[in-house]
Amino acid sequence: MIAPRFRLLWAFAIVALPAATVLTLLPGLELLCGTILALFALFVLTDVAFSLDRFLPLKLEAPALVRLSKNRPGILALRLTNEGDRAVGLRLAPDLPEEIVPAQEELCLVLEAREAVTLSFSCTPRRRGRFLLRNVPAGAATRFGFWNLRHRFSIGTELRVYPDLLAERQNLAAIFLHRGEAGAKAVRRVGKGRDFEQLRDYIAGDSVEDIHWKATAKRGRPITKVFQVEQTQEVYVVLDASRLSARLSGGEPALEKFITCALILCLAAGQRNDFFGLTVFADKVQSFVRAKSGQSHYNLCRDTLYRLQPASVTPDFHDLFTFLRLHLRRRALLVFLTALDDPALATAFGERIELLSRQHLVLVNMLRPPDACPLFADDTVKEINQIYRKLAGHLVWHDLRELSRRLHHLGVELALLDHARLAPEVVAQYLRVKQRQIL
Repeated sequence: MIAPRFRLLWAFAIVALPAATVLTLLPGLELLCGTILALFALFVLTDVAFSLDRFLPLKLEAPALVRLSKNRPGILALRLTNEGDRAVGLRLAPDLPEEIVPAQEELCLVLEAREAVTLSFSCTPRRRGRFLLRNVPAGAATRFGFWNLRHRFSIGTELRVYPDLLAERQNLAAIFLHRGEAGAKAVRRVGKGRDFEQLRDYIAGDSVEDIHWKATAKRGRPITKVFQVEQTQEVYVVLDASRLSARLSGGEPALEKFITCALILCLAAGQRNDFFGLTVFADKVQSFVRAKSGQSHYNLCRDTLYRLQPASVTPDFHDLFTFLRLHLRRRALLVFLTALDDPALATAFGERIELLSRQHLVLVNMLRPPDACPLFADDTVKEINQIYRKLAGHLVWHDLRELSRRLHHLGVELALLDHARLAPEVVAQYLRVKQRQIL
């Protein structure tokens, strides 16, 4: 594809336009003016004909996969090679999706003969997900500069935009910083552990429940079981991707907060040498990643979540609890990220959660609904409409408090958290469970 340049317009104004004007006004100079116009057209077309191979010696290489973080500048690196014997002046502008904002519209360069360069395009993604970069449009001037030649380099680069965890990790820097053992101090753990270690003779003060009666009968003297603190436990994040997760909280969907919190908790569990897993559900279980450890397993969890979008369906807790009960044989910590301010869903959750709470430790976390607080928590009422909103918020808060009491009797803890503190509070819950050996 070709397009005229300003040089062609100036040449037309200086050469062709006067010749055409003289041809019109002075018919006697038809031969001269016609010859000038023909030579001008031939020269311009020859410029195009001898420049059509401008892009043939050029080769553009792009990575198959580029990983970026939402709202953080990233680099797209392309390698351009000129295999010809002449220098080429180029303009490149990657055809990025509208969700990814480039730092500059195009890049201009002169590529010398037999030269290869690496081009770095800075861009900032505005939305999480998977995107494809199929083409890189390029432009180059013809040899005499009358025309612009346009070409598209075909590539197949996949752009993966992950949630931005930097801000949350800075809030939890004490957990994620590796400082060795310098300055470490002992922290008392409450509880005796659950893993059997060995048998020993009874010592005065040992609990009766720790006596191994079969070994006692066999040896003819009291024998006590000794337990050790569990070093590796299983932690599962159960994430709600139903219609409730599409509601805005802090200017963005609640699902964005859930995904960031889930990945932060997986990192924290990995730092504590625990196995971490993931379950995503809506009207059915969409994804299940069994608990393991290691960087490759964390990458698997991250790749499971980065394309997740809210579904316009109602969550089915019965199907979820049945699935988890069948697939999780070992006692685990289940951290739910959901919303239970819908009375019907709260009732369904409370009626069936005992299927899991009898075996596992269940923590339920949800974002605090707007104005969900006691009626007289503050006195910032300035107009009548605020009174009605606060009354509605008080009713929601009262229902959630009653739900929390019912769940507490079943061994389930419900927490209402602000969107800005969701990840730090959930990680703090996990650390308290580790310290107290509740799991």
